[in-house]
Amino acid sequence: MTDSHQYTLPRLPGTDWPQMQPGWVWLVGAGPGDPGLLTIHAVNALSQADVIVHDALVAPEILSWARPETEVIYAGKRGGKPSAKQRDISLQLVDLARAGKKVLRLKGGDPFVFGRGGEEGQTLVQHGVPIRIIPGISAGIGGLAYAGIPVTHRDVNQSVTFVTGHDQSGDTPGSLDWAAIARGSQVIVIYMGMKHLDRIRAALMEAGRPVDEPVAITSNATTPDQRVLETTLGTCVEDAARDGIEAPAIICVGRAVLMRQALDWQALAAGMAPRNTDPLGRGRPAEDR
Repeated sequence: MTDSHQYTLPRLPGTDWPQMQPGWVWLVGAGPGDPGLLTIHAVNALSQADVIVHDALVAPEILSWARPETEVIYAGKRGGKPSAKQRDISLQLVDLARAGKKVLRLKGGDPFVFGRGGEEGQTLVQHGVPIRIIPGISAGIGGLAYAGIPVTHRDVNQSVTFVTGHDQSGDTPGSLDWAAIARGSQVIVIYMGMKHLDRIRAALMEAGRPVDEPVAITSNATTPDQRVLETTLGTCVEDAARDGIEAPAIICVGRAVLMRQALDWQALAAGMAPRNTDPLGRGRPAEDR
């Protein structure tokens, strides 16, 4: 990396911030995309790391905050594309730590939310490598918030279920009880589900979820390329294909999606009026409980 590509990191408030030590690996969440959603601990790690091993969904602007002398290694895993094997990534972290490097493993979203951070951390511990875990904002929460969708709302849900749309083989997870999920959770948030959206839809409707249930698909959440499709369970596959909505995407199923009609804050910031200030049809002001 060269100085011409560097951004100036903000000065950290005066406090006793943790120092990276040689031979340690910090597993750090980079958030869903917008560099502004980094934690201060993550910024602190960027300012110290000797080497950064990062995922595909880490924004280039975030990587530009590394020191000019920092080695940056790509270790992205994208469905359907050539990717590094997980075993190789984990063992590479071990080797870098044993070489005395200050290692930053930078993962999109939160490392422990469908990010394989648990696997990598366990490998490091089993090889005697000390670790630090720094959580990040998960796309299933932060990405939906940028779309104007609250993952919980008292008038909609007292439960939310986060699921992954594919397993280690790339297929729809066979261990998931979709019928139980459909019956037991008012709002369902699906990571990495675009490839098998037709199967997921069929399983949910077979379990009784209504055809007209609101669905939102947020692609490239929190980035300048963010796109949000508001659709229904019965038409989501066709609508996504028609509009060219592709991965990476977060899929939200449930009436919480309706709140985007009032809370699409990016549209409001652009001067557009809210489409509906009472999308749940409560018939009274929101402050009146």
